[in-house]
Amino acid sequence: MKLRIKGNAIRYRLSKTDVERFAAEGRVEETINFAGQPLKYILQQNNDDALSATYKDNVITMYMPVDMKNEWVDTEKVGFNNTCGDLQLLIEKDFMCLDDVAEDQSDNFPNPLAKK
Repeated sequence: MKLRIKGNAIRYRLSKTDVERFAAEGRVEETINFAGQPLKYILQQNNDDALSATYKDNVITMYMPVDMKNEWVDTEKVGFNNTCGDLQLLIEKDFMCLDDVAEDQSDNFPNPLAKK
């Protein structure tokens, strides 16, 4: 799972394996050592009606409703977004890049634009 932050927007991008794990377990998490401190980011299913997020004790948790999770993992739907206060939330499937990158993309979803 990748974390992207820009301004007041947080985006999680999940590989195929991440999506499969989220479908099976209802939770995916990663940790990065940031300036000597762990920063954990989590995607957690819940029973709410919309995407939401919290930040506490160096942990960013985005919550995805179960119905939304089921639609996302069982269809070609790319992602979901929501506003939580001033914060923009986005969760999406991670596509292969169309240009050369050094990053391993073997577990990413096929890019629909590659067909054009």
